[in-house]
Amino acid sequence: MLGVVRRTASRVVTRRGACVAMADALSGVPDVEIDPEGTFKYILVEVKVKGGDAHKCVVRGTKSAEYHNHIFEKLGPAMESLGLECKCLGGGKMEHNSKDKKLRVFGESTGFGKADHSVSVEKLRGAYAGYEITWSDEKK
Repeated sequence: MLGVVRRTASRVVTRRGACVAMADALSGVPDVEIDPEGTFKYILVEVKVKGGDAHKCVVRGTKSAEYHNHIFEKLGPAMESLGLECKCLGGGKMEHNSKDKKLRVFGESTGFGKADHSVSVEKLRGAYAGYEITWSDEKK
């Protein structure tokens, strides 16, 4: 029998119900959120349900981040508010040319180390169909 976690005016939330809601929250997190143009820092992050096994990797990148940790510092609290936790797996840089439909992934983060660019590229391919997407271990 499922234990009652809390009772609200409109419903009873069970442990199983809470897990389902968090898994739904995880599926609602976009795989990729990057700037539409330019060269910028990016991070690869594992997002998972707190206390559970469900997880996925997401890519985040923006020109507004001076350092890779600035991206992570915004993502972490947003995920926590959804009942999720995250861990940075590394970072690098991206060059996004929307006019020519090209994305290039390269470099590394001094603080988080190098992301597995092949994983990042797979996520990007899912979000940017029709783009030429490449990666390398070059620093520039």
